[in-house]
Amino acid sequence: MSRSPLILAVSLLMLAGCDRAAEAPAQPVEAAATDAAAAAGAVDRKFAGTPLPDLQFADPAGKSLDLGAQDGPVLLNLWATWCAPCVKEMPQLDALAGTLEGEVRVITVSQDMRGPEVVTPFFARTGLKRLEPWLDPDTRLAAQFTPEGVLPLTILFDASGTEVLRVTGGYDWGSPEAAALVRNSLAAK
Repeated sequence: MSRSPLILAVSLLMLAGCDRAAEAPAQPVEAAATDAAAAAGAVDRKFAGTPLPDLQFADPAGKSLDLGAQDGPVLLNLWATWCAPCVKEMPQLDALAGTLEGEVRVITVSQDMRGPEVVTPFFARTGLKRLEPWLDPDTRLAAQFTPEGVLPLTILFDASGTEVLRVTGGYDWGSPEAAALVRNSLAAK
């Protein structure tokens, strides 16, 4: 038997694993196929009671954010510049932060592994006024809340730091229903 076909087969198998960057694993196909409701941004309350993680993050200028030290309700959004539904939500979340100002803090944390290299130009280009460019290039939040890697992920925590609801996938945060969802969910808690 000639070694050439064997070498060719091994080479092709090795190349097949190089179709995407190693540091950004793809979402499992079975998760995407079975979670159509999440892709549509369905509200999910099955994780209610999960605590707000005590993790620290920084912005491109080095300013720190301690999630565990928040003193009121938080709407936490995990997003990335390469995620189309995430990009669509950012201006909506910026507007929602204005609508809910003084009631709920809207915190967006980028899961971009390239951090400020891609997040800083995104914020400059989109002109977000209320959101801050918090960075999680190690994707600690995604690992904790969405091991499947599904973004965007938005989680509402009450004033005591426990989860009330989450929305996996794109959602219209610019609608009046979105502000009502947040307010009513916190009032019902």
